[in-house]
Amino acid sequence: MIVSYKERIARRLTLVTALIVLIVFAIIYLVVDYTVIQSIDRELKLETDKHVGQIFLVNGEIRFVHKDEWLEQEHSQIQLNPIFIEIVDMQGNSMDRSPNLGENHLSFYPDRRKNHEAWTLKTGSREVRQMQIPLNHAGKQEGFMLVAKSFEDARELLTNLRNILVILYPGILISLFLAMRFLAGKSIQPIQKIIQKTNLISQSNLNERIAVAEPNDEIAQLTRSINELLARLEQSLIREKQFTSDASHELRTPLSVMRGTLEVLIRKPRTSEEYVEKIKMALGSIDRMSEMIDQLLSLARAGKGKMSREEVELVSFTQNFAQQSQRESGRAIEFDTNLAIPLFTLVNEKSLQMILNNLTQNAIKYSEPATKIQLQVGSHEGAPFIVIRDHGKGMTKESMDKVFDPFYREMDDAGGAVQGTGLGLAIVRKLALESDIQVEVVSEKGKGSEFRLIFSPEI
Repeated sequence: MIVSYKERIARRLTLVTALIVLIVFAIIYLVVDYTVIQSIDRELKLETDKHVGQIFLVNGEIRFVHKDEWLEQEHSQIQLNPIFIEIVDMQGNSMDRSPNLGENHLSFYPDRRKNHEAWTLKTGSREVRQMQIPLNHAGKQEGFMLVAKSFEDARELLTNLRNILVILYPGILISLFLAMRFLAGKSIQPIQKIIQKTNLISQSNLNERIAVAEPNDEIAQLTRSINELLARLEQSLIREKQFTSDASHELRTPLSVMRGTLEVLIRKPRTSEEYVEKIKMALGSIDRMSEMIDQLLSLARAGKGKMSREEVELVSFTQNFAQQSQRESGRAIEFDTNLAIPLFTLVNEKSLQMILNNLTQNAIKYSEPATKIQLQVGSHEGAPFIVIRDHGKGMTKESMDKVFDPFYREMDDAGGAVQGTGLGLAIVRKLALESDIQVEVVSEKGKGSEFRLIFSPEI
């Protein structure tokens, strides 16, 4: 059975409080029990101290000091809770006892010879608290004086206290649970409001936000976290919609070119040269779509979680990449470093290869064939870096803010977009985020661009 959060809070708080109340009740009972017993034991001690100097056993006979005064004092007292006295010899045989004992005798325990040690026992139908005092004469122990006091009133008091606590306890538990349940319901009302509000938010109204209530407590922090999550989701959805729209637009262009080319071919007979020309145009459109699809797949795969990393020596890796790129592109790609020792970092080698390839292709695309592309490796404050620099068209400040957006392409001198898919730098950004590589760009219109890859500090 599913139990609500409110119920779980109420049960847990009630359980803890019930345990505390139980401990408090136990302490109250034990304190009262100890206090009552100590009070009776003090009275017994006072009584024994009073009588032990008045009664002696001499050769098995009881003798009193000022017996007449002692008897007169005993009979003149009105005792609501009387003291019971019995004198026994060393074997526990009764020699005399107070009249209020009637036919009953106090119990003698030979092994309890410690002075002023009291215990509770039954004498006839009564429960008493008894103390056993040795009687000495001339340095010789002759017998014992047994002194007892009724424990019935104290027992009744302790029993009533126990019964009251036992009766009160379930009532307190029920009251606690109801109170905790009510307070828990009040406490989670802000959460219920958050739940109701978030349930109303869908894809169509992601711009809605939850009102942040005062004070600045955990509920307010939760509200802000949800609002920040909604903001991220909204931005992600906007980017996805824009991406889908741009992808559709970009794919539609080569499809339209290919369709138009094929329609022209079937309108009337053509020469073989015209067929070859139009087929080449169609193949060019197909190549462009294939390249775009490959780039789209690369962009999608770039965000599939953390990639494995291995130790890469950046100097030799970048130098080999520059040499290979120069051979494949036919452009002058210059490698430079001021390091005299190897430079290692942890990175995914394939991701780094793709990042450098896209940045280098971007530099080739936006620079004149006669200019050089420069790749530089270095280290600044322990952090390795790679710089890809060109001396081409450069970018405006507005273009630098959009350069990593999918399908964005810088305009050429004629005002048209430069040929390409516009996905290369978007892939660079995603791969860099996955590899914990910081990407910085510096550019000036007409003077070229510089992309800097900053890695984690040296290992």
